[in-house]
Amino acid sequence: MDPAVWSQFIRENWLVIVIALVLLFAVINLIKTVLKWGIVIAIVAGLFIYSGVTMDQIGNAVNKVADETISTLKSEAQDVMLKEAKEAKYTSGGDGTFTITTPNLEVKGAAGNDKVEVVFRGVSLGKWSITDTTNTFIDEAKKNQ
Repeated sequence: MDPAVWSQFIRENWLVIVIALVLLFAVINLIKTVLKWGIVIAIVAGLFIYSGVTMDQIGNAVNKVADETISTLKSEAQDVMLKEAKEAKYTSGGDGTFTITTPNLEVKGAAGNDKVEVVFRGVSLGKWSITDTTNTFIDEAKKNQ
């Protein structure tokens, strides 16, 4: 997914790309059925195959972006945990479960478990192992009870 590779590909295959674009516009404007989208997908797939980009490379790029996004969200959520610990509201479920809420976070867990479920600004970040940061957050929320 290197821009230099794409630039080189476009310089070497500009005629094929122009023909493909003309075909795409012709198909989109002339054909009014579901077949149109099948042809469009075939032309785009043909360009990707011709360029040497594989579905594995596309999948790897998507996975890399997703992993980086989750990692960024996790680190931001940990920062928010420390900042909003004083505002945290601890609610006990009576059966050992608890929920801690702040304006941006929701943490659910059970007493004795080593994992908690974290939701940050409405986005589930999955189950986290309890670390020093989460322990401090839980303890501070219990004090605010």
